[in-house]
Amino acid sequence: MQISWKNCFKIGFSIFILYLCIAYFKYVSTFVKTLLGASAPLIIGGAIAYIVDIPMSFYERHIFIKTKKKFLQKLRRPLCLFLAFLSIVAVAVVVVSLVFPQLVSCVKLIIAKLPGVLDNLMDSIEKIKIIPKDITGVLSDINWKSRIDSLISIVSSGAGNVLGVLVSTLVSVFSGLTTALVALIFSVYLLASKNKIKHQFVKLFKRYLPKKIIEKIKYVINVFDESFHRYFVAQCTDALILGVLCSLGMLVFGMPYAAMIGALIAFTALVPIVGAFIGAAVGAFMILTVSPFKALMFIIFIIVLQQIEENLIYPKVVGTSVNLPSIWVLASITLGGGIMGITGILLAVPIVAALYRILKDDINKNTVKYGN
Repeated sequence: MQISWKNCFKIGFSIFILYLCIAYFKYVSTFVKTLLGASAPLIIGGAIAYIVDIPMSFYERHIFIKTKKKFLQKLRRPLCLFLAFLSIVAVAVVVVSLVFPQLVSCVKLIIAKLPGVLDNLMDSIEKIKIIPKDITGVLSDINWKSRIDSLISIVSSGAGNVLGVLVSTLVSVFSGLTTALVALIFSVYLLASKNKIKHQFVKLFKRYLPKKIIEKIKYVINVFDESFHRYFVAQCTDALILGVLCSLGMLVFGMPYAAMIGALIAFTALVPIVGAFIGAAVGAFMILTVSPFKALMFIIFIIVLQQIEENLIYPKVVGTSVNLPSIWVLASITLGGGIMGITGILLAVPIVAALYRILKDDINKNTVKYGN
């Protein structure tokens, strides 16, 4: 690097900023947290826009192909945007409509059968004579149905500080809805104007950055974009495979609600590693209303299936799609989950895949350059 006053000033200014960040770390971290909290709707909106852009781009490339007619060209982007949102909402509605009504009926069935189960349990305890007769006599005289009905009534009426809980819940719900609405509006704006925004950033970079730096920035952005795009497509493919295998396995073992639980597990499996277990817990609860033994069989089956999916299917499908070896897929999921929880699990694989490709390209370029 050529030594000049300009370069010395840049280095000195960078060192000074670094010193301020270290010396006033408490204030800097507080400022960063406040900034992230304030920009949360924009960050969420950007994430929504990136995910919705995948089906929207598909519609634009394969269904609504570019045309020279200005009228149709103006309608192309809004129509594809609408269809992309509609597709995502339709999938969510189908899964909820399949699972939720049956889940409610299962809860009602368990509540209805619970008094009889408790009575049978008391009879069994009385026969085994584990508890003294005076205690079992008192427990047997209890009308369990009325007690359960009373408990449900108390819970539903909201014992305790109802007003405080209600106000707190309303504030949280209103805040969440406001954030979601702002994020949704921002995502629609990003998607509708993505070509214009891209053009504005290109002009900004050309005005203030050297050409070599611009080329490097474009390269890094393209690598990360391709990595995340392939990852989300592969994640959906893996979830679909897991759902189909779950439904087929349940049909083979004669378990109830096979198609319904398979759809639920495919939907929740969009969250890597832990998502399928969430769906499995709901599925086991539903099967429990039919047969406790089959519910136990289902839990064992889903644990085995999840191990196969986690160690064989997921690394192969996702790793091949993002061009990342299976061992690094497992390593990135483990480290990402340990550092940032669910968010780390979701973001670790595409980030590591992008860094892996950048490092690989750089090594190959230097190898060719130096003739090794």
